[in-house]
Amino acid sequence: MSIRPFALMGAFLLASFGVSSSLIAQAPPVKTEQKAEEKKAPEKAPEKTQEPKAKAETPKDGKAPATKLPTTVTDGSVIIAGNKVEYKATAGTLSVSDKSGKAKANIFYIAYTRKTGESPATRKLTFCFNGGPGSASAYVHLGFFGPRRVLMNDDGLGAPATTQLVENDSSILDVTDLVFIDPVSTGLSRAENAADAALFHGLEEDTQSVGDFIRQYVASTDRKMSPTYVAGESYGTTRAASLSSYLQGKGDVKLAGVMLISVVLDFATIRFGVGNDLPYSLFLPTYTATAFHHGKLDKKWAPDITTAIREAQKFANGPYQEILHKGNLLTDYERQAAAKQIAMLTGVSEDFVLRNDLRIEATRFRSELLKDQQLVVGRLDSRVSARAGGGGRGNRGGTAPGGTPAASGTASSGPTTPAPAGGGAPAPAANRGTSPDIRFAGGDPSQALLSNLYTDAIRMHLTDSLNYK
Repeated sequence: MSIRPFALMGAFLLASFGVSSSLIAQAPPVKTEQKAEEKKAPEKAPEKTQEPKAKAETPKDGKAPATKLPTTVTDGSVIIAGNKVEYKATAGTLSVSDKSGKAKANIFYIAYTRKTGESPATRKLTFCFNGGPGSASAYVHLGFFGPRRVLMNDDGLGAPATTQLVENDSSILDVTDLVFIDPVSTGLSRAENAADAALFHGLEEDTQSVGDFIRQYVASTDRKMSPTYVAGESYGTTRAASLSSYLQGKGDVKLAGVMLISVVLDFATIRFGVGNDLPYSLFLPTYTATAFHHGKLDKKWAPDITTAIREAQKFANGPYQEILHKGNLLTDYERQAAAKQIAMLTGVSEDFVLRNDLRIEATRFRSELLKDQQLVVGRLDSRVSARAGGGGRGNRGGTAPGGTPAASGTASSGPTTPAPAGGGAPAPAANRGTSPDIRFAGGDPSQALLSNLYTDAIRMHLTDSLNYK
């Protein structure tokens, strides 16, 4: 069966994965290349050999030298739409400078190039990244576009006991080559001098560093004439929009299109607060779908989820907006009638709606809906729920694919020091799916459910599939 509906789950998460400082410190200081066909299993285990170490030199400015990361090249194949697609995978870094031209950073990437007789000038090329800001590309890579994906249960709410990667028959590698980018301070991308990291953070700074990486990549791989696309998720849609202007202004890239996933271009649509009523009406149909899933809606008026969402959309797009705009001009009767309608559409009590002035912020809704069961609903996937207070058992909405995931660590104001996919240390892979217990912090059990799974998966993919040690 096609996994396109389930692949979307991986693209919706926001925090960076954790192959960070410890892996960087262990990276060999010399460039290595090894193709998959050269990697044959010997009859007996070979003796371990020590890679030669580069002589450490102290720069004149006294700054510690940057760790040299390797570049690896491997071969692979995947079945897409019934056809075998053979490709070359390259994992490595390219160096970019900050806006002043003084600080430098090494941006890590994983590229997949299909082996065809097609001219590079006509073969499409797509650069992909997640959002955050502060997220590596592990989710859009292993959950959506790449030739391999994380194996999930068919309902998308859990995974097998051991983290597994399988062929992604919904990858777009059949029609476009792919480059997954980790912006500076995420994944394995770092400023050469840690003190300069902040110079690469911020909308313009991020746009320039990622944009210069793309320009340098197409130049070094003879792809300047390739029809080029950028694909971003969440904050990555903001980056993609900014990049479209930057790349066309700077030249060297034949920009053909932009793909936006889980769009955030107008932040007023997601920021709840005084004076901004827009999110309350936009979120309402999602509240309805969530309440229906958890059995909190009266089935007499909404026998199926399609009917429930349609009614929520009709109310949200018309009467609800008028109610919000009236504000204090509402009569007591109008206010009570509105509270009754909102409660019916969201599964919470009329009293709760009134206490929140007819405006239900998402975090409060997620804590209130299953309050009688002491459960909190997920933010990224509202089918998931877990015990309030950071521990306990998730309900039918989704049991954890792992022991006790650590705190989710989404950055809110800029890229941060990377952590595992959801923050913290990963749970042992062998424990995945063996326990319904889940611990979380940051208020989102759905992110805690998947973050460590993707952390394990990207580590596995780097070492086992890409030979990136």
